[in-house]
Amino acid sequence: MEIESENKVKGNNAERKFKQWLDKHDIPYWYIQQDIDTFSLSLKRYFGSKRPDFMILLPNLGFIFVDVKFKKLSQKYKKFPIDAEETQSYSNLQRNFNLQVWYVLSNEDYDYNTWFWIPISRVLEIGKIEKFVSNKSEMEFFAIPSSEFIQISSDDSLDRLFSKVFLKK
Repeated sequence: MEIESENKVKGNNAERKFKQWLDKHDIPYWYIQQDIDTFSLSLKRYFGSKRPDFMILLPNLGFIFVDVKFKKLSQKYKKFPIDAEETQSYSNLQRNFNLQVWYVLSNEDYDYNTWFWIPISRVLEIGKIEKFVSNKSEMEFFAIPSSEFIQISSDDSLDRLFSKVFLKK
């Protein structure tokens, strides 16, 4: 299996596991189909062909968009690599339409029992300082320390996320 195809399978698996977590905690959501014809041509200007995977509905608050990623933590640097171009596209979507967009990461090393949450705005703040170019793909990535993420276990609900976001000192 070639690398791109293997990564797509891993990404789909992460999305499936995240969907199971949402269902387990009775969290309302819309799964956003990734077909190219599922959104308008004019919307492509704001974030290209990529789009978030989920719209999580928050009673009495609204919603957030979530892009679920299969990502491995660099053992050497203890940081997650986040695609800089994609993050900038999501930032455009966020700024132009006043929408909240978050990344949620996990992988089989955590058995998809730990989810790492971070808002796009925080990725951009850290990314100004910590970025690198991949030797393999020549793409630019932000190096985000694991300590910057809000960790949610499979037994936690969104209450933990909100308590970390709203009560953060």
